[in-house]
Amino acid sequence: MVVFDAFVRYLRDAGWDVTYVRNHTDVDDKIIRRALANDEDPLARASRFVDAFDADMHALGLVAPDAAPRVTESIDAIVAMIDALIARGHAYVAPSGDVWFSLASAPSYGALSNRRGDAIEASADVDTGKRDRRDFALWKAARPGEPSWSAPFGRGRPGWHIECSAMAHEALGDALDIHGGGLDLVFPHHENEIVQSECVHGAPYAGHWMHNGLLTTSSGAKIARSEGNGATIRDVLARVPAEALRFAYLRAHYRSPLAWDERTIDDALSHLARLYAAIESAHALGGEGDPDRAATELGADARETLELARRFETRVIEALDDDFHTPRALACTIELARALQRLTALPRASKRGGPIARVALDALDVVRRALGLLTSTPEALHEEVRRKVLPARGLDARTIDARIAARDAARAGGAWDDADAIRAELDGCGIDVRDTPRGTEWRVRL
Repeated sequence: MVVFDAFVRYLRDAGWDVTYVRNHTDVDDKIIRRALANDEDPLARASRFVDAFDADMHALGLVAPDAAPRVTESIDAIVAMIDALIARGHAYVAPSGDVWFSLASAPSYGALSNRRGDAIEASADVDTGKRDRRDFALWKAARPGEPSWSAPFGRGRPGWHIECSAMAHEALGDALDIHGGGLDLVFPHHENEIVQSECVHGAPYAGHWMHNGLLTTSSGAKIARSEGNGATIRDVLARVPAEALRFAYLRAHYRSPLAWDERTIDDALSHLARLYAAIESAHALGGEGDPDRAATELGADARETLELARRFETRVIEALDDDFHTPRALACTIELARALQRLTALPRASKRGGPIARVALDALDVVRRALGLLTSTPEALHEEVRRKVLPARGLDARTIDARIAARDAARAGGAWDDADAIRAELDGCGIDVRDTPRGTEWRVRL
């Protein structure tokens, strides 16, 4: 979801009028099985999980979709679509009451996944009334304990594939410009969406497909809660800022798998902290006037920083225009941040580097607009790190504040060895201590 959130931001920043739809499958076999196993109403269980999902997406800072249809709110549209498929000879009602899509009626099936004829596996749905092993379910006849709705072809509930086609049509019409989803959905789900929709509407279903790679373990195994190796968004956000999670996802190209472990998120948080440190240092630089003149006075590093800043937005947009290459865009961002740190280290930069820094800070705004990164402040990031990362390391802010106060008292009393010992103690705990005109400040080392 993070990738598609960033993609929507990028399109809107480029001037496109985007209608963003994110549907909820609140009726399917898996939900029903688990609800019945827990003696729970399937629709109540689904509603609870949809609400939890929406809360997690909000916590991640994702833009709200323009529409978020649920299957249970779209039954009429689903029934109408199945009715149309039956009328056109693309679907049939089996003696069991199930309705099946007839793949024999759609010779173009399989183009997206490049599977044809015998290469198309049998669908997972089992019914002796199927005409072809490859036919898939559009409607499943009512069964005891399962939610069901009335339809001209018999009471029952929709199959997974038709749900998505009907909800997309209700929200976006006969054809979509861009359809997104996980790489594991190409076959059969997206193939089935295509054939259903095109057989009803007579138009190409989607102009472009974006399939994102999956989260994997370091050994390449798919990460999923059903596999017992996953974690919830809520669990992760209890330990790290949401922006670090976004950074981690966007460092990988959206089509590539992302190997995930604790180092992945730690590395992302470390990079993010360095970006904010560069921004904080740049804001502290003084001086007014022409940035070119300031660069000439300060020398080669300053000129390089100014040049990078002026080309930055163009380079970022070029990267995103190239199949949404977020890793390249972030590499440009890291490069500019490093240049800013070199600028701030120059002897006269504190009084003359301001004009150059302001060009760079303005340039970084494209990362905020198009990717949803660097939307916070250095202070806010470090405050969130204190709240989330310290407890994960077995530390707490009050204890550190007490040690800082003890160090300040030692310094005030001239007990420099004691002050140095406390500083070394904190350093060993991963706490950086800085003495500033405002007093002693500390931050968690990332």
